[in-house]
Amino acid sequence: MDSFTDFAFNEEYKRLIAVGDKLAEVEALIDWKKFRPILESKKFRPILESMYTNRSASGGRPEADVIVMLKMLILQQWHGLSDQEIEKQCIDRISFRHFLKFPEYIPDSTTVWLFRKRIIDTNKEKEVWRELQRQLDSLGLKIKKGMIQDATFIHSDPGHAGADKPRGSEAKTRRNKDGTWAKKSGKSHFGYKLHTIIDTDYQLIRRFETTTATVHDNKVDLSRENEVVYRDKGYFGSKCCGYDATMQRAVRGRPLGIREILRNSRISAIRVTGERVYAVTKGVFKSGTTLVTTVKRVNLKMLFTAFGFNLYQLSTLRSKGVI
Repeated sequence: MDSFTDFAFNEEYKRLIAVGDKLAEVEALIDWKKFRPILESKKFRPILESMYTNRSASGGRPEADVIVMLKMLILQQWHGLSDQEIEKQCIDRISFRHFLKFPEYIPDSTTVWLFRKRIIDTNKEKEVWRELQRQLDSLGLKIKKGMIQDATFIHSDPGHAGADKPRGSEAKTRRNKDGTWAKKSGKSHFGYKLHTIIDTDYQLIRRFETTTATVHDNKVDLSRENEVVYRDKGYFGSKCCGYDATMQRAVRGRPLGIREILRNSRISAIRVTGERVYAVTKGVFKSGTTLVTTVKRVNLKMLFTAFGFNLYQLSTLRSKGVI
């Protein structure tokens, strides 16, 4: 970027600073360069070179920086944007460009799609998530007390096929591959399910798992040894790795006693804070629906949704003086 363009961008950005820029606040809390070795490892790098670099005499599209790409995927989930729209917004919006550090080249929608696919192909999701968790701990936000586990539906388009039609490789419509039907409280849901566990101290997402909609909540245990895990009645009767703080449920011939009712009230008062995760991710991020077709692709979407939520929560914690 030349000096005149740099000056123009900075002058324009000053107007945004006057009204507040949440992206700038959270961008400074993360050491983004720590993600570079993960995304430029020997396993990942050859794919990147073939994907972004044209070494022919006639040249080709500029090479996309992996940190710019990583940030674009976070912005995409934070704002509920399609691949085409995230490209447009990163060109148009001054806050987005500042978050990306004003790159000379904004990757196009095809590159965004390919980058997301390459992360799945090289199994980099867990490494990216572990690095984020390491940085949260380094900010003094280590898990101290209990954990809250919950789950929510991520809806997908079932297409025109009915519930009895084959899915997976036999599906005749691309939107029916891994999504499944489930019923809760008399309502039918098609798609997937996001399972999360957050800490009670800072309400940060610490672990997550994506399944199809038919997988019951109590089949997924995200707790670890020596952690107190608070769960609602949907987990009643299932074991967990941590100390069980699951709400009791009345069964036929055995109503709840006063102690169990009081215990449920105490647990409910703690675990209700976990509802904020889904209020933000589905209400603010618009991540309650997805058009991708497989569990792996939905899981990657949920990775960046969870990443974005943790950035959102870091901003809240900073405003409270916690960090």
